[in-house]
Amino acid sequence: MSDKKLETSASDEIDLGQLINAIGKLFEGFYNFIKSIFRGILDFIVSILRVVIKNFKIIIIAVVISGVLGYVVEKFKPATYGSSMLVKPYFDSKFQLVTNIDYFNALIGNNDYGTLSTIFHLDEESVKQIKKFEIAPGPETENDRIIQYDKFVKSIDSLRASEIEFEDFVENRSIFSGDFYEINVESYKKDIFSSLEKGLNSSFTNEYSLKKMKKRDSLIIIQKENILASIQDLDSLQQIYVNVLNEEAKSGNGNINFDGGYPMKQEKSNTKEYELLNQQLKLRTELRVLEEKKIEEDVFFDTISSFQKIGTKSNKLSERYSIIFPILAIILLILFYISVTVVHFVNSYGKE
Repeated sequence: MSDKKLETSASDEIDLGQLINAIGKLFEGFYNFIKSIFRGILDFIVSILRVVIKNFKIIIIAVVISGVLGYVVEKFKPATYGSSMLVKPYFDSKFQLVTNIDYFNALIGNNDYGTLSTIFHLDEESVKQIKKFEIAPGPETENDRIIQYDKFVKSIDSLRASEIEFEDFVENRSIFSGDFYEINVESYKKDIFSSLEKGLNSSFTNEYSLKKMKKRDSLIIIQKENILASIQDLDSLQQIYVNVLNEEAKSGNGNINFDGGYPMKQEKSNTKEYELLNQQLKLRTELRVLEEKKIEEDVFFDTISSFQKIGTKSNKLSERYSIIFPILAIILLILFYISVTVVHFVNSYGKE
């Protein structure tokens, strides 16, 4: 019996030892794997540095020559100027605006300067200096984004709305979601921008927006008539309560006798008159809001900020050839070195 216990104990010790050895080998393999990764990275960096040191003069010469060429191109290339205009469209005229911006760029791409000249009322030589038009959503606050999200959620069914998070909406929304738009123009002529506003202003006008504006005006007229009629009714009713108060003042016991001779107990009318006054003030406020809305939105758009008279000289990285050319030169040298290395490896493979 004791021999069996000893055999079982020895077997357990052997299994435990094998488990410890297995875990040790696992950690050793993981350590060697991490070590090989860092070793590979180090070898790669060292090989690059070796190539750079070995070909240092060639790299410096290539960078200097390409930098000088880039600088020369920058000096001889016509300077580009830019300016922006911030607008707030009404009556869904933003759709026509975006469409027309694309149309203007298409005319530039097709060299149709005659049509552009007609649109902007400029001579063809001037419109030839226009490089491109761009449109983007204007500046907005976090509160503006929340309002847009709230409108969007209310426009779809509740099941679908629960699946769309605020962050997803902000990232994937359309350009038509905003209320403000920034129109950017790039030109080779620095003082052309103010002359473009008249043509751009005509971009907002279209039949759909015109009908929507007329429909809005008709609805405002109807609402005003209804409010004025309600105010007139309240004035008449208020006059009745004033008469009642006068009768109460005359009758000391609070009873009012009508022509039929039947006395009636008249309750105090101060509260009723106050309620009528509040309703009248509320209606007059609604009337004022309608008048303000018609005055504020009596055009297809408002210009928040106009183009500058003199554009700002463009300083985009994509036009900094004194930087781009040296980077391209280094990339080409790297590709050339890789190609030479691959060819050398292929030619020497199997010969050793």
